[in-house]
Amino acid sequence: MVSVDSGSAQVRPEQVIIENFAKKDRFLPADNHEKDGFMVVQEEPMDPEECCFKLETSSVAIVENGTKKDRLLPAVNDEHGGVIVEIEEKIDPNDFRTRLRASLFQWKLQGKKGVWIKLPIQLANLVETVVKEGFWYHHAEPDYLMLVYWIPVTGSTIPANATHQVRIGAIVVNDKRELLVVQEKNGRLRGTGIWKIPTGVIDQGEDIFDGAIREVKEETQIDTEFVELLAFRQTHKTLFGKSELYFLCVLRPLSFNIKKQDLEIEAAQWMPLEEYAAQPSVQKHSIFKYIGDLCSAKLENCYTGFTPLKIKSFFDDKSSYLYLNKQDIH
Repeated sequence: MVSVDSGSAQVRPEQVIIENFAKKDRFLPADNHEKDGFMVVQEEPMDPEECCFKLETSSVAIVENGTKKDRLLPAVNDEHGGVIVEIEEKIDPNDFRTRLRASLFQWKLQGKKGVWIKLPIQLANLVETVVKEGFWYHHAEPDYLMLVYWIPVTGSTIPANATHQVRIGAIVVNDKRELLVVQEKNGRLRGTGIWKIPTGVIDQGEDIFDGAIREVKEETQIDTEFVELLAFRQTHKTLFGKSELYFLCVLRPLSFNIKKQDLEIEAAQWMPLEEYAAQPSVQKHSIFKYIGDLCSAKLENCYTGFTPLKIKSFFDDKSSYLYLNKQDIH
């Protein structure tokens, strides 16, 4: 028989034996004790290490007016009934494990759902401890790792990590009906002799129109202004299994002297549209063909794309851009 006296703490049996909490049967069986504590009676044989684990877990479940605040991890509530924990200072792994278990117990009693733990890269030694408590990786950035855990026994509604990468293709045509094209020094098109429009990945926090202007400038040193978004394509299972959104944009050139980027670009030039369209690659690949068709349609004023309209959010007054066909709105 193992007896644990909680002193002045008010302990209810249901606070000690929690069903379906993180891992089944992680607490020792307990009942009320006549001296304001609780008594643990273990009748079946048990591995000593397992007994020590359950005894420690049960001990952190003792609460006094909830759980002692200094034994909980610092956390803030999120908008979806969960909590977010950011560990910023060094902490002993054993102390961290005990505080994590106490916190999980308390959040269970409070009816919390998702638990997010953000670990900076300098505290990577705590990752194993968090994973052993049932957490899984959600996403990582250069300076931190985010782990998450779902408390309820119902199906998890934790949102997936970012699922899409955003890329742009920049259609730039001068007054001579020449298209700005490049040959890539790296990637699948390296050494193929294929001429294509400037493309690139949108940076985090960057708007589509700014990204298109930046990519053209980086690859060719041509200054441009954004005109319209003409079309977009969605593909799946690209880089690291993620999906991709590829936006085709048309820009107006403000300068014309090309200076190619040496790191990524093998060659760059202004190419007549007819010559671009005559490339075998354009005939074989649908996306290249439609780029030529869009150029022609736009030059003939037969196609209207989407322009960015700045709007503000009802919830937090943040600004964003809605891309729409303005001329058809009355």
